[in-house]
Amino acid sequence: MMTLRFTPFLAPLALTLASLFTLSAIADDDSLAIVRSEFTGAFVAAEAGSFNGEDSDRLRAYPLYPYLTAARLKARLAQAKPEDDRGVDDAVAAFITAQGGTLAANDLRRAWLTSLAARKRWDRYLAALPAPLATSDTGFRCQQFAARIALNQTAGLAPAVLQQWQVADKSLPACDAAFTWAREQNLLTPALIEARARLVVANGYGALAKTIAAPLPAETSAAIKQWAALIDQPQRELDALISDPSRPVETVALQDGWQRLARKDPDAAAARFAALRGARALDDTAASPFARSLALGMAWSRKPEALGYFAQVLPADNDSLSAEWWARAALWAGDWQQAAKAIAAMSESQRNEQRWRYWAARAAAAGGDQAANDLLTSLAQEDGWYPALAAAQSGIAYTPHPQTLAADPAIVARLDSQAGFIRARELFLSSLRNQAAAEFWAAFEPLDEAARFQAIHLAMGWGWYEQGVAAASRMKLFTDYALLYPRPYESPVKTGAALSGLPDNLIYGVLRQESLYRADAVSSANAYGLLQMLPETATRTARKWQRPLPTRTTLFDPEVNVPLGAAHLRDLVDRFTGQLPVAIAGYNAGPNAAARWLPATPMSADVWIENIPYNETRSYVQRVLWHSMVFGWRQQGKPQPLSTWLKPVALAPVPAGLEEIP
Repeated sequence: MMTLRFTPFLAPLALTLASLFTLSAIADDDSLAIVRSEFTGAFVAAEAGSFNGEDSDRLRAYPLYPYLTAARLKARLAQAKPEDDRGVDDAVAAFITAQGGTLAANDLRRAWLTSLAARKRWDRYLAALPAPLATSDTGFRCQQFAARIALNQTAGLAPAVLQQWQVADKSLPACDAAFTWAREQNLLTPALIEARARLVVANGYGALAKTIAAPLPAETSAAIKQWAALIDQPQRELDALISDPSRPVETVALQDGWQRLARKDPDAAAARFAALRGARALDDTAASPFARSLALGMAWSRKPEALGYFAQVLPADNDSLSAEWWARAALWAGDWQQAAKAIAAMSESQRNEQRWRYWAARAAAAGGDQAANDLLTSLAQEDGWYPALAAAQSGIAYTPHPQTLAADPAIVARLDSQAGFIRARELFLSSLRNQAAAEFWAAFEPLDEAARFQAIHLAMGWGWYEQGVAAASRMKLFTDYALLYPRPYESPVKTGAALSGLPDNLIYGVLRQESLYRADAVSSANAYGLLQMLPETATRTARKWQRPLPTRTTLFDPEVNVPLGAAHLRDLVDRFTGQLPVAIAGYNAGPNAAARWLPATPMSADVWIENIPYNETRSYVQRVLWHSMVFGWRQQGKPQPLSTWLKPVALAPVPAGLEEIP
């Protein structure tokens, strides 16, 4: 290894395009694998700031060579110093000019602009910043302001800076120079300062709002500071406003603070509701928004008092969110009449969703309506969680309704030879997934509809399942189950099924939902691999099940990850005494959360799942069960039993040894 050096990008664009890799330069699969490996090693070295000697001719002919060049230039930019940087800037500019609007060039341009701003090379920054980027990106726009101020090019700048001032973003350091300049030019009038502070506090940034409002007179800033206090300490501030009815407060601030308390601690809000109404003289109309916030907080906590507060919400305040949670609260309480009333109060488009058609039919059945079974039978002719539930309720053997998207080999072959898709495939095979997806979408967007559908086959044929499914979703194709429900990783899934005693179709359902088949997936919570295992959870599970202890690296190995994930799910199934929906919820949200959501008395699983307060977890449970059913149907070719979807969910004693499940 040696310190990074750079051979200037001398090839003109015409040469680059001519050698954009028709696969004639690297004809066979073995040669292609060799050059791909060479590229990957060189790219990793470039990102580390190193360069391994001269590049081979085959590497220079490789379609991803511009990405390698860009990575090396980025490394040079990271090392650049203001007093000795002209060489790298010239090299970057030459590359961007030669590469035109390619994604590699656009990505490098962003890195270059960031470097130029950090080095305060403002003259070059303005020359390099394209107008569309300045328009679409707040950071670059504010850096443009800083550049013009530093170069004393401020003619006509004031309107643009004041327009940015009135955007309720979080504090953006890049904008500080522009706002300081505006203040020095006496452009920030008290009215403008107050307007920005109000925009910011309305978006929940209390501390920033107080900072912005600091220069204002006390009588002007008082309301803003009070709102900020209601954001930071809602219970304390609400108590003060209740105890001192004469203390002024803006209604919007009072509602904001109340909503925060009702969400965080609905019992505390309920204890103050009557006092708040009395202290602030809220009639039924004025109290309705406060009742709505409290009703939602109660419903999210599955408290029976929710229905009483929903009854105090006037139709004008009953939006789609409150309507759906009114219905859920009624379902949890077993009040089918209230559920029907809540669904009837929804907009027509909301009522026509599969979810609410299902629950309207269930409510009708509970009320003895003879049309209920027809409603369920009709819904069962569709695909998805709720149609399958409808079939289960009606005693129908549910079968999905696949719509096959036939592959057109000629179109797929044509797409496979297009430069953009070639780059996308090679980036995917080089484990550069973000860049691969960007290239795929750039090639996908100009296609006509027929070709876009065939691009789904293209991605799935490469084994790039998450991209194929993403493209199918964009094209609203959901029911070609043969195409969209492949079964890779068969060996580790079978190992996991044998270890855990869980059906392989369930493991596939979790795998598809967790990572969409990406063995290298990493979540924002640092969960790894196909079944998204947290390292600490994987380690504890491995010890319990006497498996080799994993590392973060080995969790990317399906043979390690999948059996551990299956074993962890088995622990959750046992922890919740065989209640599969609860175990699946615990896999997503954690067992402690799932345990908190258990009802005091048994209830139908569909009602329990519908009332999971986390939107992500509710959808997760529904999708995992649906996916596992589809995998089973595809494997066996016959309807799957759905009786477990309707089994009651209830509190149950925790089996010995399962009290502490990570």
